[in-house]
Amino acid sequence: MNCLVLGGAGFIGSHLVDALAGRGHRVRVFDLPNISAENLHRSLPSIEVLGGDFENRRAVAEALEGMETVVHLVSTTLPGPSNENPGYDVETNVIGSIHLLEEAVRQGVRKVVFASSGGTVYGIPETLPIPESHGTNPICSYGITKLAVEKYLTLFHHLHGLRHTVLRLGNPYGERQRTSGVQGAVAVFLGRTLQNEEITIWGDGTVARDYFHVSDLTRALLLAVEKDLPSPVYNVGSGTATSLLEILETIGAVTGRRPEVRFTPARKLDTPLNCLDIRKIRTEAGWVPTVSLREGIARTWEWMQSKGR
Repeated sequence: MNCLVLGGAGFIGSHLVDALAGRGHRVRVFDLPNISAENLHRSLPSIEVLGGDFENRRAVAEALEGMETVVHLVSTTLPGPSNENPGYDVETNVIGSIHLLEEAVRQGVRKVVFASSGGTVYGIPETLPIPESHGTNPICSYGITKLAVEKYLTLFHHLHGLRHTVLRLGNPYGERQRTSGVQGAVAVFLGRTLQNEEITIWGDGTVARDYFHVSDLTRALLLAVEKDLPSPVYNVGSGTATSLLEILETIGAVTGRRPEVRFTPARKLDTPLNCLDIRKIRTEAGWVPTVSLREGIARTWEWMQSKGR
């Protein structure tokens, strides 16, 4: 099929692009004009890459031409900074996504696959693991905008018949993830370990998240692209919660290194525990995570060493 991957040059997108191209699909990538294509080097000969701004409606419309399926991986904000400027979060992510959907309907796109956030849309869990039926009460702007896009997908299906699949993701990690910045504890911690730098943790390290390897996520995205799954929303994760202290312990076991750790005050946007119930996607799509945390961290560490970062 003809598939457009928005954000296709990034960490998650590039893995999906490789998988789609490897399965014979025609793939078009839309990403920022100045972004590095390093992640796409395996697939560059067989894919099309367009540069543009997600907020530019004309650029998005051009990227949609001739496409049957769109995978929406773009996010202009991160959970933490999103609370500092909610207006920007809404203007860039929600409004941009509405324009995307309007153009998709106009051009006859069949389906949109959207990467939402299982770590933020539910808010503070009332039950664990968290099922898709759990209440949605996000405590950060990032989660609110992700949920808003989900609602607009439902609206556009009701009004125009545009099919969609929403994947509410846990915390994916793995090869090609950025080691700088504040997003992605596994990659950031491994990067600092490689460079023998201090690791900073908000809180006491007991905050726990649902970490899973990017190869498992890629398989879930492929299912959403290639099959008409029976439900519109699925949790995707490991189904288990791992604390930051446990991440550090596993990194130490894999690398043989014990970096210095500095603890700082906890953030209000961090829910103490997040663990997704993945029974629905297992039952309806046959998807299960296959890469253990230790194996995934070992793969990521090996990749970082090969890249020297």
